[in-house]
Amino acid sequence: MDPDRERLHALGYAQELDRGLGRFSNFAISFSIISVLSGGLTSYWLGMVTGGARIITIGWLVVGAFSLLVGMALAEICSAYPTAAGLYFWSARLARRNGPCWAWFTGWFNLVGQVGCIASVDYALAVFIGYFVRSYAPDFRLTVWTVFGIYLLVLVSHGVLNTFGVRLVRVLGDISVWWHVLGVIVVFVCIAASSRGDQRGWAHLFDGEAGVLAGWGGRGFTVIYMFCLGLLLPQYTITGFDASAHVSEETVGAARSAPIGMVRAVYLSAIGGWVLNLAMTKALPRNPNAYAAVAFGGPGDAFLVNAAPRLFEAAVGPGLARFLVLISIVAQYFCGLASVTANSRMIYAFSRDRALPGSGLWSRINPRTRTPTNSVWLGVGLAAAVGAVSIYQRGGVSTAFFALTGITVIGLYISYAIPIFLRLRSTTFEPGPWNLRGRHRIVGWTSLAWVGFITVLFVGPLFRPFWPPFGITRLGGQTPGDPSDDVAVYHQNNMNFTGPIVVIAALGFALYWLLSARRWFEGPRSQGTPDELAAIEQRLTDGSEVGGSR
Repeated sequence: MDPDRERLHALGYAQELDRGLGRFSNFAISFSIISVLSGGLTSYWLGMVTGGARIITIGWLVVGAFSLLVGMALAEICSAYPTAAGLYFWSARLARRNGPCWAWFTGWFNLVGQVGCIASVDYALAVFIGYFVRSYAPDFRLTVWTVFGIYLLVLVSHGVLNTFGVRLVRVLGDISVWWHVLGVIVVFVCIAASSRGDQRGWAHLFDGEAGVLAGWGGRGFTVIYMFCLGLLLPQYTITGFDASAHVSEETVGAARSAPIGMVRAVYLSAIGGWVLNLAMTKALPRNPNAYAAVAFGGPGDAFLVNAAPRLFEAAVGPGLARFLVLISIVAQYFCGLASVTANSRMIYAFSRDRALPGSGLWSRINPRTRTPTNSVWLGVGLAAAVGAVSIYQRGGVSTAFFALTGITVIGLYISYAIPIFLRLRSTTFEPGPWNLRGRHRIVGWTSLAWVGFITVLFVGPLFRPFWPPFGITRLGGQTPGDPSDDVAVYHQNNMNFTGPIVVIAALGFALYWLLSARRWFEGPRSQGTPDELAAIEQRLTDGSEVGGSR
């Protein structure tokens, strides 16, 4: 018995997954899912149309600090309970009463957030790929249908790699860290050194009115509201770091390696995202029309996600911009791949405790790879279904991405908040080797206040209602009275679907619990006695499939 297996047995689970990840690999999966070259670029337009340059500059520091506190609060719990079940297992163990109920809601919110993460990352990646293809083939039409087709191909490739290329996935996870680090440096240097176009420069990083492009104007309460709403740019990026917990059953020395990986991924990503966006903000055009053109694009590319590639092209020209976009595409692919991996482990663990319909199928372990292959494809299928909402289009722009980012943030952070809250109320919690040394109360309550703030904030409207509904606004050009100099701004749907979707999902979880699950869901279930756990492990060693109807 090695210490990791002994600890896992004490939690009631057999060592079914292959424990082959080191500390660096554990950190790599959370760092790859956070991916500043993914969220920091694909949601850059959020900063542009809300708080402008000042929120892009300051937001990373604010969100990075509070997200680090959330990560530290979770890391302490992870050290005590290093299991792939992660958050919902922690909630069940920490609850004074009604543990299965707390575990139920934690698990479902976490699942919704993870699926939203996969969908938003791969959808944005598909848009970037479409932009890249069109830069070489001008006749290629960048439409919601072509983007959705690319999106499905990307999802399937992630599923195939997680099914047949398990060792390759681990290697790519390690490569992803260095790709992100070097990629941020390359993008920063190229953009920071650029002088092409009418750039605002380093002396004007805090210039610009808030909310003008979103139709709110730039005075009074609007400035505060738009500043706060722009926090979604860094906050959407710094999510998914619970992945270190979900692969803890595959990590050597998990009680220390998993929490360290989680915390390290948060603060290094916050620093990298801030540096990256500083250079991009320096390169923003001073001219309002050029600024709007970068943010919203035109009829041939009215995808807000492409604001960053358009900014690259304006700053360094089309040739070098293609290279920077290619760097971003590879990083985003790594991010989506890691997201599918982490989600499959969560689905496997949740099904192992019989929480999902068809749990017997999703909890099966492939004896050849020692991975939950069926769970991989369930996650891919759910992400494909969620991504299908991107087909709905009005006013030239898909309305899906903003809702997907909001769902990701709210779903994941609610699932983070529940075990943190229960930890603060627990009188029996025994910290693991990585802990906060008595500072858990200040860290925990501050984390909960932050989660409450962003949850309320990110269900609010981005664009001012009825400005104009699914329409186009023309911003006057530099030559008064000359309509040919105007810039057409294609607006995203001014309805934020995040709130309704989250509420409907929560009601669905509640009804499922009240009408059915409370009679049979017991929370985390022990897989058996020490002898039974050893027998499960022996069957895997012998090459027999385990799980399912067990």
